[in-house]
Amino acid sequence: MDPGATAGGGGKSVPLRSTPMKTRKKRKAPQQRTYSIYIIELSRACTKQPCALAPLYVGQTAHTAEHRFAQHKAGGILAAPKVHKFGIKLRLDLMKGIGPASTRSEAEAIEKAVATALEKRGHRVFWG
Repeated sequence: MDPGATAGGGGKSVPLRSTPMKTRKKRKAPQQRTYSIYIIELSRACTKQPCALAPLYVGQTAHTAEHRFAQHKAGGILAAPKVHKFGIKLRLDLMKGIGPASTRSEAEAIEKAVATALEKRGHRVFWG
């Protein structure tokens, strides 16, 4: 049958399809996910060890640091208990220069390196 054919003879022009053809949705190119490292200052009450510098929590996320901090403070399954209970604020000053990572494994390696560096500076650090 030719593509311009119509149903029902007799000169009436009735299309073969009564409903329009569905068009395929264009797929968006997958976005490159980036991970960032965040640092949260904790209350000194989170540890029994005396500390001259504020204790810190280091983590990595695919969200913004602000969003991740809000998740910790809200509690629930996504929150680290120490941050939920003792988290004070994001330490943006310590996060400067820690670039985004393109893979989760790269972010985890950076997270560990940052935690180690902060421990060497004298902070009590929790991470992971």
